[in-house]
Amino acid sequence: MSQHAALPARYDHVGSFLRPQYLLEAREQKAKGEITPEQLRKVEDKAITEIVKFQEDVGLKSITDGEFRRTYFHIDFLEQLGGVKTDIPVTIRKPDGTEELAPPVMRVIDKVRHAKNIQLADFQYLKSQVSAGNTPKVTIPSPTMLHFRGGRAGISKEAYPELDPTFYDDVAKAYGDELRSLAEAGCTYVQMDDTNLAYLCDEKMREAARQRGDDPNELPHRYAAFINKVVAQKPAGMTLAMHLCRGNFKSTHAAAGNYEPVAEALLKEMDLDAYFLEYDDARSGDFRPLRFLPKGKTVVLGLVTTKFGEMEDKDELKSRIEAAAKYVSLDQLALSPQCGFSSTVHGNNIAVEAQRAKLRLVVEVAQEVWGGV
Repeated sequence: MSQHAALPARYDHVGSFLRPQYLLEAREQKAKGEITPEQLRKVEDKAITEIVKFQEDVGLKSITDGEFRRTYFHIDFLEQLGGVKTDIPVTIRKPDGTEELAPPVMRVIDKVRHAKNIQLADFQYLKSQVSAGNTPKVTIPSPTMLHFRGGRAGISKEAYPELDPTFYDDVAKAYGDELRSLAEAGCTYVQMDDTNLAYLCDEKMREAARQRGDDPNELPHRYAAFINKVVAQKPAGMTLAMHLCRGNFKSTHAAAGNYEPVAEALLKEMDLDAYFLEYDDARSGDFRPLRFLPKGKTVVLGLVTTKFGEMEDKDELKSRIEAAAKYVSLDQLALSPQCGFSSTVHGNNIAVEAQRAKLRLVVEVAQEVWGGV
């Protein structure tokens, strides 16, 4: 059996796609109270049907709903957990007089629990649209995001006088309940999106963690143990992957730095099936950290950028795959874009046609490197 048997193909993608204009307009109407949530959902359904067809036409085997029902890839999910509250985003006036919307901050105000099935209805609709032979994939934020942004200060001391083990156990149980509800509906592929481990490769972010009272050298190992509590609850037959994101907002990034500071905790200690690693530019460093990857796991190399429309060169992509294969077996590698095309509703500065061309490129290069997969 091939080492990558857990993944639907040697080519994959991270999940989010550019929102069509009519969907953005409908969201705006809903925000103003001009249409009901039910009416918005009908518009989302139509857009999702179209994006599923788009993915299948391009030749992808793992199919998402494009995250078309979300504003932010992480908050829309996490705030639906019991015990989690989002503060309304505030407008910050910068020294130059311009205004900027600060991202909403999540806080844990009570015991974390699985108050309801969060992705179930969305998955059921996605599954109903995906052709036989293709795999519907659900993307959810990593549980570490409930800790990293605010640190200890963002988690209620009344609910959790000590974080270890009760906070981590409660969050893992909530995630386990969510994964079980998805598995019962036929879901076999879930990807968790994690910015925190990538941020811990960046010296500025490491310093920010120190300021919050966390040790950036210890955190990756703590997060590995945390993720493993979730993996321990994974239903049989489900593939659980993680995407490491360095920030992806309107074609900008938030973090830079080699994966070395987190590689061992990430690749060796976490019991995940696959990792989507961003390697689209020099910010990500070299492939040496891949040496920690044990047999039986897959790294999906994010070599094609979603930030800009300029197309990558096929031969260059192949030589980079070859360079990665010096540290880990080619049989444990796959190819994808480095991130989604629209991690938030705002989207990257890239055209819809470039989105199609980039995905075709990923499929073609993977087929040429690994054969017809």
